[in-house]
Amino acid sequence: MKGKYDIITIGGSAGSLVVLSSILDGLPDLMRVPVVIILHRLRNVESEMGHLLSAKKLIREPEDKEAIIDYHFYLAPQNYHLMIEADKSFMLDYSELVNYSRPSIDMTFSCAAEVYGSRALGILLSGANKDGAAGLCQIIAAGGTGIAQDPQMAAFEVMPQSAIDLCQNVKVLTIDEIIKFIISET
Repeated sequence: MKGKYDIITIGGSAGSLVVLSSILDGLPDLMRVPVVIILHRLRNVESEMGHLLSAKKLIREPEDKEAIIDYHFYLAPQNYHLMIEADKSFMLDYSELVNYSRPSIDMTFSCAAEVYGSRALGILLSGANKDGAAGLCQIIAAGGTGIAQDPQMAAFEVMPQSAIDLCQNVKVLTIDEIIKFIISET
C-alpha cells in the first residue's frame, strides 16, 4: 500500500552527489513511488553521472513522452529540462537555461506541484545557486511537502538556504532524517 506521496523529486547541484549517494544507499531498492532526480551537470562534457548513480540503484534517464512508473528511479538527462505532463509522463525540453541551468530543478519541481499536488515530495540538496527554491515553494503551496537539506551540513549552503528563506513550512532535515522521512512516509 502506498503512503502519502505519489512522486519524490530530489534536486541538487554542487556538493550534492555525495549526499545523494548516501540517500540512495539508505533507501530500499524497490521504492513504491517513482523517484525523479534532477542534478546540475556540465552541458558540453559527456557525463558519467548516470553510471555513477546506477551503482547505487537502477537509475536511468527517461525518454520523451515516457510514462512515469512506480518502483523506478529516474535521472534528468544532461542538458534537458525534465518536465512532467498532466498524463504523468515525462517531456524533455531544450528551452533556455533557468537559473543558469538545464535541467532546471525549479521546472521539474513546478511540474510535480502542478500534476501531483499534495501527493508530491520535493527535496533540495546542496548547491551554489538558488535553483529549486521557488519550485519547492510551489510544491508546498500545492499541499505537498518540501524538504531542504540542513544548510549547516551542506557542502554548498546557498541552494537549501534559499529554499528556507523563500518558503514557509519547509522541513529542514539532515541526510539521516531525510532517509528516515522518505522510508516512513512512502
